[in-house]
Amino acid sequence: MKIGIIGAPVDLGQERRGVDMGPTAIRIARLKERLEALGHTVSDLGNVLTTDMSTARAGDTRMRYLDEIVRESGLIADRVAECAEKKCFPLVLGGDQSVSIGAASGLAKKGNRRGIIWMDAHGDFNTYETTPSGNIHGMALAAILGYGHPKLSTLGGVRPKALEQNTVLIGGRSFDQAEAKAISRSKMTVFTMREIDELGMMRVMEEALNVASTGVDEVHLSFDVDVIDPREAPGTGTGVSGGLTYREAHLAMEMLHDSKKITSAEFVEVNPILDDANKTAELTVELIGSFFGKKIFGQARD
Repeated sequence: MKIGIIGAPVDLGQERRGVDMGPTAIRIARLKERLEALGHTVSDLGNVLTTDMSTARAGDTRMRYLDEIVRESGLIADRVAECAEKKCFPLVLGGDQSVSIGAASGLAKKGNRRGIIWMDAHGDFNTYETTPSGNIHGMALAAILGYGHPKLSTLGGVRPKALEQNTVLIGGRSFDQAEAKAISRSKMTVFTMREIDELGMMRVMEEALNVASTGVDEVHLSFDVDVIDPREAPGTGTGVSGGLTYREAHLAMEMLHDSKKITSAEFVEVNPILDDANKTAELTVELIGSFFGKKIFGQARD
């Protein structure tokens, strides 16, 4: 497979400093080398140019750094679209979850018949009206599906950027009150940690893949490292106890690979400032390896 690594060191979508160093931490964990060892052709396309909190203007406290995030999302969109046009698998490294809006905008340049598997401890389904924090990383999925501020929801000229009925949220365990109501009214399929406990990870992923891929042209993966239990992945800004285990996360990635249905992906919210000896970035690279075909008994032969 041809893979294009796109760094998106965005930190304006939330309040904890350090997440802009996530792409570097993941690269330091030898992402490119490990993917090449699996037989893939990998191009590191560098980082998009971003502005950090030290110079950016926050603006409206209910939607902080909106204009800067829109600008940066446009740059991410252009890089992702260019990668996809070259028949290259776009692999975006965050940065906070707001980078997903840019990634989805780039993919949507060739249409919105797209399913999404969104693995996250949170719903990211807030809007200007419901947000208790003003953090845009908590609005990313809503914007992608066409809700919220038009500067985000119509970015790139496509609204929505994916299909709600083909969107699956996995691993949720911390939703804001108004956000939870919006999610329950939506057409999304949701597997909280309770469903994962009751059904098991294998069945959840089987059902998620079926929902996300039915009647669409592409399926996108969004993986927020806070979906994993913070004992395994401490280097993230909004960790919530009771998340996926190490093996549950790897099983999910292995099943996504085996399905051959995922056409683009992002891995976000690694914050090395909050980490322990780059443990979370190392885990992220291991998971990306499983996602791209690393098996217990060596490389898969597809």
